[in-house]
Amino acid sequence: MSQSPSTRAAGHPAGLSNAAAKVVMALTGIIFGLFVLVHMIGNLKLYMGPADFNGYAHWLRAAFHPVLPHEGLLWILRIVLLACLAAHLYCGWLVRSRGRIARGSVRRKGMPASTWMARSMPLTGVILLGFLVFHLLDLTIGTAPVASDAFQGPTVDASFAYTNVVASFSRWPVALVYGLTMLALCAHLAHGLVSVVLDLGATPGPKAVRTVSAVALAIGLLVALGNLTIPVAVLTGVVK
Repeated sequence: MSQSPSTRAAGHPAGLSNAAAKVVMALTGIIFGLFVLVHMIGNLKLYMGPADFNGYAHWLRAAFHPVLPHEGLLWILRIVLLACLAAHLYCGWLVRSRGRIARGSVRRKGMPASTWMARSMPLTGVILLGFLVFHLLDLTIGTAPVASDAFQGPTVDASFAYTNVVASFSRWPVALVYGLTMLALCAHLAHGLVSVVLDLGATPGPKAVRTVSAVALAIGLLVALGNLTIPVAVLTGVVK
């Protein structure tokens, strides 16, 4: 769906309609939400010890072999997530650009907390995107100086994910960055999940909106706090 000639003439960026762009953002947001939830559950396997955590990391690379090549499942997931990220960013830019043009120089003040969270979505999104790059360099690629000196890359037969995670989070600046990023993730998830419900066509009343918001916040806190326990456990020596 494209914009009408009158909308394009008004100086709005051409592309999908706002309604279609919001649906794309909602669908890709669902995929990201499921991913971070499953990723958090996988991360918590760290508490089961090196054998279980390394075994889980190795399984992700060897899954469905020989139907899939080594790391085939991971590359499928990476390609899907990358495509979703590109679509999410593009549609977010499209909707925000049109809104800024339509609003002009007017800026509302005294915004309620829920609206403030909505306006912070681009900021938390940028924080999460930056952290994604950092996280990949640290624990997936092992690029110095982002990764720890103890980083060991996986082999066809073994994974060293447990020692890599412990070595990384033993550095308190990395643990601090991770913690602050989890706060951004919580805020992004909390508002994003509410937006998913509304952008997919639901029209709940005020009471239902409050319920949806509470559930979304609970999910955001669950994911963020679940992940946060890991650097805390490493720094306190619970996991070593």
